[in-house]
Amino acid sequence: MTNTRSIWAVVPAAGVGKRMQADRPKQYLPLLGKTVLEHTLTRLLQADVFAAVSVAISVEDPYWPELTISQDSRVFTAPGGKERADSVLSALRAIEDRARENHWVLVHDAARPCITAADIRLLIDTLQNDEVGGILALSSHDTLKNVDGDSILGTLDRTHIWRALTPQMFRYGRLKQALEASVGNPAVTDEASALELLGLQPKIVEGRSDNIKITRPEDLPLAQFYLEQQQ
Repeated sequence: MTNTRSIWAVVPAAGVGKRMQADRPKQYLPLLGKTVLEHTLTRLLQADVFAAVSVAISVEDPYWPELTISQDSRVFTAPGGKERADSVLSALRAIEDRARENHWVLVHDAARPCITAADIRLLIDTLQNDEVGGILALSSHDTLKNVDGDSILGTLDRTHIWRALTPQMFRYGRLKQALEASVGNPAVTDEASALELLGLQPKIVEGRSDNIKITRPEDLPLAQFYLEQQQ
């Protein structure tokens, strides 16, 4: 495995999670005695592969300072932005005096608390010698429809469709360049899409299906089930 001093984690955690219909951002909802974000960061730190974790937090966030993990020496805090890409870029800038251009960065969703150390290591081991980098992803087993409003226009060939997961792993310098070049572009919904706009082709590494993203209320008990099963 690549030297852990040359691998960094970035976690954009400034979102408000409106679809959860909760009284607080989804990353601070309770899950098995901790917040979702605490589980996520603990999983990343326990993987024991990162020099540090840079977390982008909303400047008006009242919950983050209350978490014990916010005081961990391996965790750096950066001001979150309006969009995901803004937060990731801010988190990258928070470590620019420590990270080098060719260091690897793994960007992981704050609301994916079920990530395993095995998947993190699989991603690193698979891509550490790759020229571009890549992402964890899942092939689609469902039939996929192309729609307009509520009308079906056609059926997509699912053999070419993968669901993007995180972490997504790219070189520090190239990722920063890609995000800076695509500021404000609505087509950039993850880090891979920013690299794609540079004409690059990130790789796919198949991940676990229990690496779910908490987006809707029904996802929370499912995440609890997966965490309990993993233990």
